Amino acid sequence: MMRWTGSGLRLVVVVAAALAAATARAETAAPPDAEVARTTEPAGDIPYDPAGRRDPFRPPRAGNTAHTGEQRTPLQRYEITQLRLVAVIYATKDPRAVVEDDQGLGYIVHVGTPIGPNGGEVRGIERGRVLITEDAVDYYGEHRENQVTMELRTTERGK
Repeated sequence: MMRWTGSGLRLVVVVAAALAAATARAETAAPPDAEVARTTEPAGDIPYDPAGRRDPFRPPRAGNTAHTGEQRTPLQRYEITQLRLVAVIYATKDPRAVVEDDQGLGYIVHVGTPIGPNGGEVRGIERGRVLITEDAVDYYGEHRENQVTMELRTTERGK
């Protein structure tokens, strides 16, 4: 029985590895009639024109927060969902309503009062509710009107 020494065993491992590498190269070699693909630059590179397109790295509502030079009222600083309708006077020539912020400060609104940071405006005051329209921007940057209704909370409906 033959005994393998360290150097003899290394020789066998090296030869086996060389045979495996040669076999792999033979399998991956391209056939003689194959054409090699090469990369080319396009002939006319068209520059990107961002005119009329929304900046994809800014949130959709970022366009509405630009400083226009006019002062914002306290009602325009609050989101409509942060305000609560607490009183409505609707049976008069000029209906009015009282909305309250989260700190308990009340504001009197009438038809045409600007409200909310998205260009909202009070469109109507009816019995127990205030109708508001605001400018909404969807994911694609399209502007559309959003109808919001603030309802008066009574003890029957809960708080």
